[in-house]
Amino acid sequence: MTILRYSSPNHQHRRCTMPKDQYQTVKDIADRLKVAEATVRHWIRNGHLRAIDVGKGWRIADADLEDFLRAHETAPRRHGSGTGAASGPGATGCR
Repeated sequence: MTILRYSSPNHQHRRCTMPKDQYQTVKDIADRLKVAEATVRHWIRNGHLRAIDVGKGWRIADADLEDFLRAHETAPRRHGSGTGAASGPGATGCR
């Protein structure tokens, strides 16, 4: 999507490209993380989760949810067979 914006002082048109993120509602995020909608709104109000106010409610970009989750993880996810063990010598978490 492309948006035309006016730039000062000559009022020339300038094209700005919108990010191609998918956006989710507070309810979508709450359902996905199995928390109350009030909890998601609390994270937004406190600046922990970035959101966009679109008039009828907040929208959260997938990239912003990823950043939030990454910032709140206790340890990096490990590669392996799903048992939590690292694969091979010197294996590190995914980042």
